Amino acid sequence: MDEEIEKSRKAYLKHMEGSVAAFAPGRIEFLGNHLDYNGGMVLGAAIDAGIYVLASPRRDKGLRLFSESFEGEVVETSLDQFRKIEGKGSWANYCLGVLKAMQERGLAPSSGFSLTFVSNLPVSAGLSSSAALELATGLALAQLADREVGLEELAGICREAENDFVGMPCGILDQASSALGRPDHLVLIDCRNESFSALPLPPRTALWIIDSGIKHDLVDSHYSARHAECGDALRLVKEAGSKSACLAECREEEIDKTDLSPNLRKRALHVAREQERVLAFRDGLLSNRDLGELGRLLTDSHWSSSRDFENSCPELDFLVERLAESDEVLGARLTGGGFGGAVLAWTTSAFRRKEAEAIAASYKEEYGALPSVHSFSPSRGARIEDWPPLALEKGA
Repeated sequence: MDEEIEKSRKAYLKHMEGSVAAFAPGRIEFLGNHLDYNGGMVLGAAIDAGIYVLASPRRDKGLRLFSESFEGEVVETSLDQFRKIEGKGSWANYCLGVLKAMQERGLAPSSGFSLTFVSNLPVSAGLSSSAALELATGLALAQLADREVGLEELAGICREAENDFVGMPCGILDQASSALGRPDHLVLIDCRNESFSALPLPPRTALWIIDSGIKHDLVDSHYSARHAECGDALRLVKEAGSKSACLAECREEEIDKTDLSPNLRKRALHVAREQERVLAFRDGLLSNRDLGELGRLLTDSHWSSSRDFENSCPELDFLVERLAESDEVLGARLTGGGFGGAVLAWTTSAFRRKEAEAIAASYKEEYGALPSVHSFSPSRGARIEDWPPLALEKGA
């Protein structure tokens, strides 16, 4: 029996010769809602859950993408003839968009390949499974092509893929947070200049996610409308005399003196005030301000998103209200694009799962569905993984 197992192991390794692997984490948008495409500074964190990919070369031009986590698990197409997929299997557009962007840069493999994805990341919870999918794909394709791509460059490639191929007008928050994460740190991203730095999170604090279960498909949601409204607001503020290069740079007094519709005024004020909150958090963290004061910036961010940017919903507002009642919750806010998804709670380490589950139970009483509860740690960003695993290679 041992001899047959050894033969099988060697046959498998022969079959998988040339295969490579990569991992990209999900991300939490910590603070800076809808600032990335408005040229602002935002705070994100890579988390200790994400998407793994195993990539195997093929001798033909065929492409095969598989994931049990997405609708339309198997997608098959050709290296020379792929196009954007509509409906079932459209999850693969995030991968195909990265392939197209890397082909344009001479970074993609010249022959076909198979990609197999495994995820422990909640889907549609505002944790950017899409950016993790893109980055894992990019790292795998670069290995198959025997090319080196820096993580900052890869984040830009993946953002381009999502903008131009998928059709999602996002900024670089998601890709940069996932690519550049560090354990126990936030990633500070200057989205206008695309510069990045790390900020240590205070010790004895924790990140919790309560997922409402309300699925949001941002490509087909109000996300694009908010993007357009922000562009309109900036244009009008500049026509009124502002020299600001982006909406996040606009001052409240510039917005106040501009003839804006009520909705455009609310969108612009949210962006301006949200930028002030991010900068106040950064400065407060560096000067060891009281954690309660810093946490209130997160909660203020949520209510600005809810009332001025109008990308929350009653279910997310309910969760933030319940979380704010706990003495161990420093701050709470929606995370991600909004219009459903999840709420982030930044807590002391004394906050326990039992308390989070009690809040989830109260949500079920109100809305009839039980949210899922997750605790994450800020973690290392996207990376190449060893393949084959040492145990398999040695026959352990």
